[in-house]
Amino acid sequence: MKVALIGASGAVGIPLTRELASRGHQVTAISTHPDRVPAIDGVTSIAGNADDRETLPQQIAGHDVVISSIQFLKIDHSALIDSVRKSRVPRYFVNGGCGILRVPGTTTRLMDTPDFPAPAARPAEAASHFFELIQQETELNWTYLCPPPGIGPGERTGVFRVGREEVLTRPDGPPAISLDDYAIAIVDELEDPSLIRQRFTVGY
Repeated sequence: MKVALIGASGAVGIPLTRELASRGHQVTAISTHPDRVPAIDGVTSIAGNADDRETLPQQIAGHDVVISSIQFLKIDHSALIDSVRKSRVPRYFVNGGCGILRVPGTTTRLMDTPDFPAPAARPAEAASHFFELIQQETELNWTYLCPPPGIGPGERTGVFRVGREEVLTRPDGPPAISLDDYAIAIVDELEDPSLIRQRFTVGY
């Protein structure tokens, strides 16, 4: 596939760029810091901004899928969604936030629990707002992936579970996944789509 990745130099963007390229996909890596994108065969790094309603649609047009992996607090949500819509790219994948995941067996979101970290509250609200906007879309074939709270550096195992609206807990530790395995989950869904206009989560 031809994939446009917005936020390619971020914590998720870099391993995702590597995973996409390793599977033979052609990646247009869009970032405000294109110099930080790994130099890999099949990856073209360009400067771009999620808030740029004029240039971004042109940069992502012609791709098979566009992925956004950026901090929701830093962008104009409507501008990004409008740019994706204008580009007429047939698939839009959003790297979302964990706050909207539900506590297992309840209707309570993680972000609404007393133990949710205070510093994460505003980013969670922003991610939730973006999810609300994307749900209203009637033109875009979107997918919204919520990471578990414990996403970070770690081993690339290729072994993880896929869930839907509830955080995936485990008996031997907190909810977690490595960045490399998270990237695998994204590319798996892109290559074998089953969650169009739906959200999902992954975890060990």
